[in-house]
Amino acid sequence: MVRTPHTVQTQRSRLFRVFGQDVAAPEVPPGLYLVATPIGNLSDVTLRALETLAAVEAIACEDTRVTRRLLERYTITTPLLIYHDHNAEIARPKILARLKAGAAIALVSDAGTPLISDPGFKLVQAAQAAGRSVTAVPGASAVLAALTASGLPTDRFFFEGFLPPREAARRTRIDELADLPATLVFFETGPRIAAMLDDVAARLGGRQAAVCRELTKLHEEIRRGEVASLARAYRDGAETRGEFVVIVGPPAKREHIEAIDLDGMLKRALATASLKDAVEAVAAATGQKRRIVYQRALALTESRQR
Repeated sequence: MVRTPHTVQTQRSRLFRVFGQDVAAPEVPPGLYLVATPIGNLSDVTLRALETLAAVEAIACEDTRVTRRLLERYTITTPLLIYHDHNAEIARPKILARLKAGAAIALVSDAGTPLISDPGFKLVQAAQAAGRSVTAVPGASAVLAALTASGLPTDRFFFEGFLPPREAARRTRIDELADLPATLVFFETGPRIAAMLDDVAARLGGRQAAVCRELTKLHEEIRRGEVASLARAYRDGAETRGEFVVIVGPPAKREHIEAIDLDGMLKRALATASLKDAVEAVAAATGQKRRIVYQRALALTESRQR
């Protein structure tokens, strides 16, 4: 039998090598596959990820040089497509057309889980809107690796990603996160790590934190301590090469103020002070948000006037 080019390509692309053995990946149904790749150590890839990358017709990636290193490690020869922020408007319709024609295509990021602080959301959204199957193939995640190794609370966390690079905007955003009752997770670059930690210390106070650098790689490093001390370490010459994940602990729990106690404090304050001054005084004394105290004060004032 004479094999068609398509048949040859399909058989070739379904092979991968693991533990010294060549393995034929099973066929996968048509659709878009979101495949998590290692964040550093190439051994962290899952067997399912290897099967999927070997079985699909093409792999959409941010940087072919980065993805090719993983494929070469496991002798996967699936063709690569470039898909990133700068070419997405052109590349996305082409990928969607191939999906519509019945192709199976994988989407990977340079490292970790696709769509986490990298392009891909619009492609997934468009594929789903077009009725195409979208399947997650989970695996490595810098967010979860740093969070679990930080020693900080993991029951509730908020992933912020990169803070704004400009100082004023960065400080404003940190202020907006200040009262969030969760551990905060940030990405940061080496050149900005000291300034970012300085701002976090100034705005969020003496919270415990962990700075995770080059996770799973040869020079992996995790520093733990108060944010201010970590900021000093990077100002004083700590290594800033590599990729950073910063974990900041949640705010200290404030003693709950019952509404009746708040009302009583407001009534006493309103008896001798203006609405504005009473709100400021009670908010400062209780630690409650000014907006909440103001709403209660306004309700009390209106009830007295009826």
